[in-house]
Amino acid sequence: MKNHNFYDNCMLCPRTCGAQRSKGKTGICGVTETLKVARAALHFWEEPCISGTKGSGAVFFSGCALHCVFCQNESIAQGTAGKEITPERLVEIFLELQEQGANNINLVTPGQYVPHIIRAVEQARRQGLAVPIVYNTGSYENVDTIKALEGIVDIYLPDFKYMDPFLAAKYSHAPDYPQTAKAAIAEMVRQQPRPVFAWEEKRGEDVPEEACEGAVMKQGVIVRQLLLPGCLKDARNIVRYLYETYQNKIYVSLMSQYTPLEHVRDYPELAHRVSRRTYDRYVDAAIALGITQAFIQEPGVAKESFIPDFSNAEGV
Repeated sequence: MKNHNFYDNCMLCPRTCGAQRSKGKTGICGVTETLKVARAALHFWEEPCISGTKGSGAVFFSGCALHCVFCQNESIAQGTAGKEITPERLVEIFLELQEQGANNINLVTPGQYVPHIIRAVEQARRQGLAVPIVYNTGSYENVDTIKALEGIVDIYLPDFKYMDPFLAAKYSHAPDYPQTAKAAIAEMVRQQPRPVFAWEEKRGEDVPEEACEGAVMKQGVIVRQLLLPGCLKDARNIVRYLYETYQNKIYVSLMSQYTPLEHVRDYPELAHRVSRRTYDRYVDAAIALGITQAFIQEPGVAKESFIPDFSNAEGV
């Protein structure tokens, strides 16, 4: 990715829209090649081994190729929120977050800027960046784009949104999502085939072998699955696929935090939260499969307070 401008006739994502982003045109992702970041700050609401007590250094990139109808970050997914910055400023942001004590640099919806990100991480590492890089994605990614991140990304944090192409088409306009996500996650696991943890604070004890209180992830894959209203069967199928395919090579994160926002009014079946009873059935199904490496959410986490404020481009 160093000797070619991949923003010419852009094919970075599965939409393969061919937009001339290098000439100021916007792709389906909603952005040109100019870096646009909506927020860069410590974030405390990721999985415990990602946030820890010091926070994850979350960098929210503007734009997204997926356009889920229920997106909680719609303003940045559409590319309307955010501040344009230079690649040099992105390097500075990484180093500033590390200086603030971040356990990692958490790249949120970064796929539309992968060539810039590769160069920025390499430059930041030459300038002293030492914390892990987290790639936080909806998994609608080209395998070749993920392959280019080998040696750059330490932790992959992908979603697996749908197993059913009908649901993928209805809610994300992407009937090819299931096979696309499967292929992308397979490449992520190839690069990071086992989870590695360390104590957040230095201890004299042995290095932890699994996620536990006080430990943070240094390498590995955590696949998130957000339970949507009316989609329990599909969620179970996803979890079964992940367990049968990867066993203990990955962690899964069973999420109940779906929050219906105003823009789902055309989808009345999504206009309510998931009940605790339904979520418990989801967790019970995962346990029945034999899954032990999983994160679950406590009651009452589905709140709009989980949605950061992108209005002032904090930290950018």
